[in-house]
Formats: sequence, structure tokens, C-alpha cells
Amino acid sequence: MSTLELTLTGADVLRPDGMERAGVLALAAGRIQAERAGRQIDLTGYRILPGIVDCHGDGFERHLAPRRGAMKQMVEGVIAAEAELAANGITTGVLAQFYSWEGGLRGPDFADQVFEGIKSAKPRVVTDLIPQLRFEIHLLEAYDDLPAQIAGWQVPYVVFNDHLPHDRLAQGKKPPRLTGQALKAGRNPEVHWQMLQQMHARRPEVPAALDQLAAKLQAAGVCLGSHDDHTADDRITWRHRGARISEFPETMEAAEAATSAGDPVILGSPNVVRGGSHKGNASALDLIAMGLCDALASDYHYPSPRRAALMLEKTGVLDFASAWRLVSAGPARILGLEDRGELRPGQRADLVILDAQGGVAATLSGGRVSYMNGDVAGRFLV
Repeated sequence: MSTLELTLTGADVLRPDGMERAGVLALAAGRIQAERAGRQIDLTGYRILPGIVDCHGDGFERHLAPRRGAMKQMVEGVIAAEAELAANGITTGVLAQFYSWEGGLRGPDFADQVFEGIKSAKPRVVTDLIPQLRFEIHLLEAYDDLPAQIAGWQVPYVVFNDHLPHDRLAQGKKPPRLTGQALKAGRNPEVHWQMLQQMHARRPEVPAALDQLAAKLQAAGVCLGSHDDHTADDRITWRHRGARISEFPETMEAAEAATSAGDPVILGSPNVVRGGSHKGNASALDLIAMGLCDALASDYHYPSPRRAALMLEKTGVLDFASAWRLVSAGPARILGLEDRGELRPGQRADLVILDAQGGVAATLSGGRVSYMNGDVAGRFLV
């Protein structure tokens, strides 16, 4: 596919060493160039920033299944989701899909459809889409087949989580909303309740099974992480299994344990925009101020990474370059994507153009336009 050959002038350009006023940025063959190239476009009044690398998001679900059972064309849903990513300045998007006993949109069958849909949609989209599997660790019957499935789906990133309500199950109490959860999964509520009890009873089998599974996935080159670490011991346990990425630690203790050991911490940008966690967990703002954050992810809301970076600068928590690094270079390094995250020669031409109000005017991924609107489009088309 053809890429743009252009020299963008007049805009403020965020370089690795800071903001270049009225800078010059050239791109050709999908890469940032050291010398001018092609046609010149005046972008005075705009800012050119590294494209957002969203290292965890499930906001695509609303496009793949707007109503239960209504969406059958999975590829069309992925294409619609990609349009939303691009409109929010995201040039690389990690699509986080559950593989869980919870069933429905989180069930193994739906995961298979999603991952096959992503594979099929990739040639038709501009944004770099990376599938991520969120695996519920008490689904013991899935362990044997999972490595082969992950290879077939071309999933490079797996995160482990545990949504079983262990405290209530240990007391023999039914969890809240059990009936609704069962119906969403297409199960009889009593059958669902018995399944939860059985999985909880097999809890002692999980650690050894996880050790073997993690070793197999690491040997296959899969990146591993854990979700919702609550204590320092949680983080230590996952680190020893090779799951070095700590996604959305729930407490300062867990985040500190990760950072002190060199494990990257990913926090949710909606937490920043809201001013706190909607679940009552540790405040992302506090953790960022303490240096306990390496990247911000969209989580469930694609506009939030951009908004969070702008808000961190406005509130004085970070300078703009440091804030934007949390949504660009930071997540790129965590994912091992050394070819993006910064605007320097040789890097992928992944960039987002912001207008004076901080809105997304255009997004380019790999030197190709994925989104463009309004006045800036006129400058490109003249």
C-alpha cells in the first residue's frame, strides 16, 4: 500500500528531547526522514506528536457486539473499531479480549471469533492492531489447548486475571448479580452457581498449572502480564512466572513492588480523567506523581489517553513531554516495539496532529492517513 511522501512545516513538533517550535518533519516510505521529502505542507498552528500506542483497551466491544447476538460480521466490527481508534490519535492499538468462564462476550467461542476477525481485518485497516488475550486462570480445562490456540490466533501478548469472587465462595454465599451473569453466558443460574463453586474448590491446582502454561508461552515468545495485582506478594508471584507487566495494579503497594523490581506498570487513563478509580482502587494521579507509572492505556475509553496526557500537563503533575511519553514511547517500549513512540529519523511515521484546542485533526500510521478532518484536511488536499 502506498505511503505519503511529505514535509510538514510550521507546527510544533514533539521530539525525543522536547518540543521543537515551528519544526520540520519529513516522512517517506512509511518512516520519519532526516531530510526533506516530497510536497511541503504548512501546519502552522498545530502540534505534531508521536502516535498513541494504546497497550490495553476493550472499547472495541461496542463495535463487535452492539447488541447481544446482533453482530455476525466480525470483520466489519473490527473495521469500525479501528476508525474510532484513529479518530482518537491511536496508531497502535492492543485489543484486549477475554477468554473466560464468564461466557458470552468473554467466552472462548467469542474470543475465537474476535481473533479471527482481527486477522482478517488487518489487510483492510491502517492502524496497527495487536490482539491480546486476557485469560481467566481458573479455566483449568482450557490449559492444554491454549498454547496452540494462541499461536493460531497470532496473539503476542497474554495477561492473566482472576474474576472469581473467592471471599463469597469461601463463605458459601452467592455473589451479587449471579443471575444476570448466568443469563448473559446462556446458563441456568443454578448451573452457573455450581460451576463457580467447582472452580473455587479446584483453586489449589491453579498455581502449578499456571507455572507450566507460562513457561510454554514464554518459550513461544509470548509477552506475559498480570491484571489487577493487589499486593506486593501478588506481583512477586507473577514476576517469578515471567509475567513481568503489571496492568492496573489496585494498590500503591503492588505498584511500588513492580517499579522497585523493574516491572513496567500500566495504568488506566480513564482513572486519570475521572480523578480516581471508579472501583475505589489506587488513584492513577497519585501513582503517576510518585513515579509509579510507565504507560497509560485506554482501558474502556479510547479518547482517554489523549485527554489524560493533556490533563497531566494542565494540572502540573507532569510536563507535556513526560505526559505524552506515557501514551507513546512508554507503552511502545513495554510492548517491545522499538520502531515507534518517538518522532526521529528511521522510526515508523506514526503521528497525531492536534489542533489548538487539543483535538485530533489527523492521524497517520506507518505514513498512511487513518483519520483526518476539517481545516487540516484542506491543507493536505490543496
